[in-house]
Amino acid sequence: MQRLLDDYFFMKQALSEAQTAFDKGEIPVGAVVVCNNRIIARSHNLTETLNDVTAHAEMQAITAAANVLGGKYLVDCTLYVTIEPCPMCAGALGWSQISRLVYGAADEKRGYLKYAPQALHPQTEIIRGIMAEESAALMKSFFRKIRNPFI
Repeated sequence: MQRLLDDYFFMKQALSEAQTAFDKGEIPVGAVVVCNNRIIARSHNLTETLNDVTAHAEMQAITAAANVLGGKYLVDCTLYVTIEPCPMCAGALGWSQISRLVYGAADEKRGYLKYAPQALHPQTEIIRGIMAEESAALMKSFFRKIRNPFI
């Protein structure tokens, strides 16, 4: 029960990052990395800001967390991300050997489960659907705003 409460708490932090991305005109995906029940990295999409297709929230979080830990492996860490990672991010998470992945909404069009379901490390625990409705609603709101800026 406590772990589920923690998952909701940390996903709220990821949603806060997604809102920051939304406010900057970035696709609203947010991520946090948690180690020993403490946030060691937080990020959001920066693809437009950095003009870099690899600047996804997960990639930014992996790099920041590795810098905090002083190594490339994220064993004993959990990544919370608002949307299912893409194949690129899932591959990076696999190489990082992250212990847990917790994500909100599924991404049927571009998510790793469609294209690269084996990309994560085999030991990674995957939790799906935490705050999925809130994560999906923010994404839908963003694309509605892009399509009709007068809303």
